[in-house]
Amino acid sequence: MSKNEIELIDYSAILAEQFGEEGSATREKAIEEAWEDYNAQILHDARKNARLSQAQLAERIGADKGYISRIERGLIVPSIATFYKIAAAMGLSVELRPN
Repeated sequence: MSKNEIELIDYSAILAEQFGEEGSATREKAIEEAWEDYNAQILHDARKNARLSQAQLAERIGADKGYISRIERGLIVPSIATFYKIAAAMGLSVELRPN
């Protein structure tokens, strides 16, 4: 391939091969797990930005450090109520708005 040629990659085919066809149960499960990991990383980053340790955040919401750790590693998904408590404990708010 020369410098001026562009290599096109069919990511739809790669995703289908790895996670199943779009709309399949395996693909939907992979999407759900990806969102869980994404949300766990957001909470981890927000805690770091708030300059709180896991223990400090846990104390603020009445939980233990291990619980916060499991959330941040994506091992468990907090309830909506707990998610709001975590956000408030870090000085954040959650806003729901239409697209």
